[in-house]
Amino acid sequence: MLFNSTGFFFFFTIVATAYFAIPYRFRWLLLLCASYYFYMCWKPAYAVLLFISTFIVYYAGIQIGKTEIKSKRKKFLILSIFSNLGLLFLFKYYNFFNDSFRALFNQYNLVYGIPDLKLLLPVGISFYIFKNLSYSIDVYRGDQAPEKHLGIFALYVAFFPQLLAGPIERPTRLLPQLHQAFHFDYQRVTEGAKLIFWGLFQKVVIADTLSILVDAVYDQPTRYNGISLVIATIFFAFQIYCDFSGYSDIAIGAAQILGYRTMENFNRPYSSKSIAEFWRRWHISLSSWFRDYLYIPLGGNRVSVPRWYLNLLLVFLLCGFWHGANWTFVIWGGLHGFYLVFSNLTQRAREKVALKIGLDKTPDLVRFLKVLTTFLLVCFAWIFFRSNSVSDAFYIVSHLLTGWGSVLDAESLRDAVSFGPSRFQWIVGTASIGLVVIVHLLQRQGSVIDQMSKKPVWLRWSVYYAMVSIFLFCGSFQSKEFIYFQF
Repeated sequence: MLFNSTGFFFFFTIVATAYFAIPYRFRWLLLLCASYYFYMCWKPAYAVLLFISTFIVYYAGIQIGKTEIKSKRKKFLILSIFSNLGLLFLFKYYNFFNDSFRALFNQYNLVYGIPDLKLLLPVGISFYIFKNLSYSIDVYRGDQAPEKHLGIFALYVAFFPQLLAGPIERPTRLLPQLHQAFHFDYQRVTEGAKLIFWGLFQKVVIADTLSILVDAVYDQPTRYNGISLVIATIFFAFQIYCDFSGYSDIAIGAAQILGYRTMENFNRPYSSKSIAEFWRRWHISLSSWFRDYLYIPLGGNRVSVPRWYLNLLLVFLLCGFWHGANWTFVIWGGLHGFYLVFSNLTQRAREKVALKIGLDKTPDLVRFLKVLTTFLLVCFAWIFFRSNSVSDAFYIVSHLLTGWGSVLDAESLRDAVSFGPSRFQWIVGTASIGLVVIVHLLQRQGSVIDQMSKKPVWLRWSVYYAMVSIFLFCGSFQSKEFIYFQF
C-alpha cells in the first residue's frame, strides 16, 4: 500500500477516525493491527520476519533490564544485535557477497558451487532493523528503560507511517508518546494534512515527473553525451530529494494527525555550504543514527588524525552499503567520506587562498560559491547512486565533458535536451525545480505552513487552490514506489 495511492487515503481516513472514536486504552491495539495490515499488504510473509525481529529485541531488552551484571547485559545485547544484523545480512546482503565471491573465483578459473538464495527483500527491513538496534543499545546504555508492554513495543517497531522508509525514530522519543492519550486537535490535524499534501505534491508532481526524464537517460546512458548527462544528473538530485522528502513529510504529517511528534528528516540540504553540513541536513534520522551509534563509539574526532579520517571513511562506506547491496552504493558512500577527509586536509590551504585573493571581503559571493561547489559534489556522487551498474556510472563520468562544443548550435542543443517522452513533462519538471528552490528560500524564515497561516485569507486560499490545481493537472498518478522502499 503506497502513500501515493487511493488505497492509503481510505486506509488512513478509517484508522484516524477510529483512533479518535475509541477509548484511549484500545488505541495501541488499533494502531498495531493497522500497522501489521499495512505491512502485510505488500506480502503477508513479511509480517512474520517483522514479528521475529521485534520479539527478539523485546526479550533481550527485558533481560538487559533485569540484571546489573555487565557480562549478562552484554550477552543479551549481542543476541539482539547479531540476530537482527543476521536477518538483514541474509535477506539483503547474502546474494551480493555470494555473487562477488563467485566473480572472484571465476576470474581465477576456480570452481564455486554455492548457489544464491531465492529470497525477496522485505520492504523497510533496513529501517526497522535500525530502530531495533537503537532500542537495544539505548537500553544497554541506560538511556531507555526496557518497554515491558509487548504490544506497545511492537507498535514502536511497526508504526505504519515510519515502517517502510523512516524517519528512523529513536525509542527515547517515540516510546513515551505511545503511552500518552492524544485528543483531536483541529489545528494539529490541519497542519498534518497540509504536510501530507505537500509530501504528495513533491512525490506526484515533481519526483515522478522528473523520474521519467531521468530514467530516459540513466537506463540507456550510452545514447547521450555531456549536456544530457549533466541535466539528467541535476534532475535526479531533485527527484530523489522530492521523492524521499515527500515520503518523510507524509509520514510526519500522518503521525502528527494522530498526535505523535516525530523527528525532522530534511532541512534544505541543497543550501548546504559544505559536505559536513549537507549530512546534517540530508536524511537526518539516518546520519544522526550513524553518528550516535557508530561514529562516536569509534572515537569520532577524539582520536589521532589518521584514525579520525579512517572513522569517517568507514562510517560513510557502511552508510553507502546500508542503502543497497551494490558496489554503486559503496562507491557513493566512499565518495562522501573522501569529500569530508579532503575538506579537512585542505581547509587551511583554502582559507589562505581565500584571504590572498580577497574573498573574505565578499561574504555573499563566498557563500554562493560554497553552496554551488557542495551541490556539484553531491550531484557527482549521485551519478553512482542512480546508475544501474558501476560500468554505467563510469561511462557517465567519463562523458560528462563531451559534446559541449555544439551547445551554441540551436539544433544540437535541442537534440541534447530532447530526452523524455514529451515537452510538457520538461516544462513541469523544470518549473517544479524552480518551485523547490523558492520553497527553500522561504523556509529560511521558518516553516512555510506557519508563514502561510499568517497571510490574509484571500492570499492563503489562492495559493491552496493553485497548488491543488497543479497537483490535479500536472501530477503523475501512476502510484510509483518511493525510491527508498528498495533499501
